[in-house]
Amino acid sequence: MAQGLGAEKAAAGEKKLTPQQEKMSFCSKDAKAKGMKGEERKKFMSECLRKK
Repeated sequence: MAQGLGAEKAAAGEKKLTPQQEKMSFCSKDAKAKGMKGEERKKFMSECLRKK
């Protein structure tokens, strides 16, 4: 039951992400899932952010 209360408090304190922040989050998660690092990640992020 304590976990449920903590989750409710966290959800209530969340701020709405801007469209740019949503794109960054999506692209970052995708890059991480693909195991990208360094220049490869930088290039992927740049291209990903331009697409959306």
